[in-house]
Amino acid sequence: MLKYYLLPILLWTANCACAQNVDVNILKSINPSGNFSGYWKTTTNSIFKVSGAVPIGIMIAGGVSGDRELLKKGLHIGEAVLANALVTELLKRSAMRDRPSATWDGVIHAYKPGNDRKSLPSGHTSAAFSLAVSTSLEFKKWYITVPAFAYAASIGYSRMYLGAHYPSDVLAGAAVGTGTALLTHWANKKLFNRPKPTLKPLP
Repeated sequence: MLKYYLLPILLWTANCACAQNVDVNILKSINPSGNFSGYWKTTTNSIFKVSGAVPIGIMIAGGVSGDRELLKKGLHIGEAVLANALVTELLKRSAMRDRPSATWDGVIHAYKPGNDRKSLPSGHTSAAFSLAVSTSLEFKKWYITVPAFAYAASIGYSRMYLGAHYPSDVLAGAAVGTGTALLTHWANKKLFNRPKPTLKPLP
C-alpha cells in the first residue's frame, strides 16, 4: 500500500527534467550564499532529539502516573517514528539522488557540504511530519496539532535554506512521514483496538 502511495512522488521528483528546473529555481531563492542563520541550524539539528524525546517523555509520564492510555499514546508515536525511519532509509537507498550542492556546485551552497548521504526523501522532514501527524492523531487537540505542524514545516524549510535538499525532497519527506504515521495509526487500531469478545452465559 505504501509503495503505491509514494511511487508517483518518487518518479516525478527523480525523473522529470522540468521538475528539476523548478526545484533548483525555488531552492536558489531560499538558499543563501553563506552566513547561515544560527536559528535554522539549531532548528534543523533538533528534530532527531525531539522525535525521540516526545514519545519517550509521554511514555514516562504515562508510566509514572499509572495512565495506561497515555503510555499507549507514547508507544504509538514511537512506533510511527521508527517505522518512518526505516521506510525513509529504504527509499533513500532506492532513489540514490545526490545532494543539490553536489550536483549544483557553486550555485547551491550547503551548510555541511561534506555530508554525502543521499537526498531523496528528506529524512529530517519525514521524521518531523511523522511526529506531527502521529502526535495529532493520538491527542486530537488544536493546541498540540498547530505547533506540531508549524515545527514540521520549519524543519522542511530549514533543509532547503541550508542547501541540504531540493523542495521535492522536502515534499517527498512530508508525504513519507505523513503516510507512515497514518499507516501505523491504522495498523494499531486494526490489530490492537479490536473489541474484546463478550462471553454469553450458558443456557
